[in-house]
Amino acid sequence: MRLLFASSEVFPLAKTGGLADVSASLPRALAALGHEVRIALPAYPAARAALVESRKLGPVPGLSGATLVGGRLPGTELPVVLVDAPALFERPGGPYGDASGRDWPDNARRFHGFARALCAIALDRAGLGWRPELVHCNDWQTGLVPALLSREAVRPATVFTIHNQAYQGLFDRAQFDALGLPDDWWAPDALEFYGGFSFLKAGLVFADQLTTVSPTYARQLLELEHGCRLDGLLRHRRADFSGILNGIDAEVWNPAADPHLASPYDRATVDAGKRANKAALQRELGLPEADKVPLLGLVGRLVEQKGIDLVVEVIEAWRDRPLQWVLLGGGEAAWERRLRALAAACPERVAVRIGYDEGLAHRIEAGADFFLMPSRFEPCGLNQMYSQRYGAIPVVHRTGGLADTVVDIFARPDPGSAATGLVFDEPTAVALAQALERGFSLYRNPAAWLALRRNAMAGDFSWRRSAEQYLGVYRRALAAGADPR
Repeated sequence: MRLLFASSEVFPLAKTGGLADVSASLPRALAALGHEVRIALPAYPAARAALVESRKLGPVPGLSGATLVGGRLPGTELPVVLVDAPALFERPGGPYGDASGRDWPDNARRFHGFARALCAIALDRAGLGWRPELVHCNDWQTGLVPALLSREAVRPATVFTIHNQAYQGLFDRAQFDALGLPDDWWAPDALEFYGGFSFLKAGLVFADQLTTVSPTYARQLLELEHGCRLDGLLRHRRADFSGILNGIDAEVWNPAADPHLASPYDRATVDAGKRANKAALQRELGLPEADKVPLLGLVGRLVEQKGIDLVVEVIEAWRDRPLQWVLLGGGEAAWERRLRALAAACPERVAVRIGYDEGLAHRIEAGADFFLMPSRFEPCGLNQMYSQRYGAIPVVHRTGGLADTVVDIFARPDPGSAATGLVFDEPTAVALAQALERGFSLYRNPAAWLALRRNAMAGDFSWRRSAEQYLGVYRRALAAGADPR
């Protein structure tokens, strides 16, 4: 198949979270299965600077001042097309907001422009001489693409993937009118959404097939509690909706060949390898070198969805216990301040780095004994899969993809079983603390702890199986009646 993969972030060109990792590794897996894949994303300054073999391609019809830039994704042969629209994307800060984290006020205009450019590529109106059979769109930033393509007499098929339904691309009627969208889209069975309109809903209404990033999250999105007011629409489209578990890039996340680590290791050498990387991480972050003290790591957004409040509550309650905590991430300013204060008050126990550092993320996975993911909801999650590959035992709330990828050791207490981590049922600090206490009892038993680590590292979270499932979805989308001529 000829596939256009559209995303607002792709690692290493632009990254704020797991979407970027998926948008790099899934296209690679599809290409490895013999399909012709091109990736498209906005030409943020960092993306343009990192693109390999960059070259100008031509203007984007109907998008003033915009051109396309071609190149390759670093470290791969995958073709990339950047939508270079300086008025929309040439600005400091992140993909969606300024350096302080505030959303850009013109995000509707920015990602409407991106969608228009994607449609020009998909319909071969941008001079590339290439036309995909299918466009795979990801999250709200690409939600208008299936809607715009639906108005074409001849078009490629469309698939829309929900990576996190809580982020819906919500805007008001004035912005709807400013974009010049069709009047008949201001309706409950189109884009209108509780008095405003939603880019995400556009994808859910108009795409030929819908997916999300884990089977459990797919089931949860059909429920009132988790559906974010779109559960009724998804139930209506249940026959077109699939939950496919994300994979991980097993080459990038490989402790045996990870250039970020002080001491590479594999499943056979995990005991010595973890000790060496733990000591190196302690030195790097100014913590006392203490091999016998459990080191607990967290990498992620510092927001309540991710359960950062639960982690902070446990750290504060246990600040005098012989434990070490390493946290990397950014998010809400109040949580950033609180974590900095904890690190200042307990420098021998708590190390905090605000922001994102790819190398440090790898070193935390390699050096941590436990990896914390107490998310209140988690569509899929990747870090719990990275942690298993690195022998850092995940401690997770039973929700979404966390429930699909971590097997609780106390549900399968035989050390030779398939157990891979610690799972708790309620998103509370008490439940998290109880799970950790169970984990500490294993940590004090070297044979059981080593067996659990090796179980975790034996898992296969590569993309091949998931990529084959996506191909099944693509075939169903093509059979739905789109004409890719």
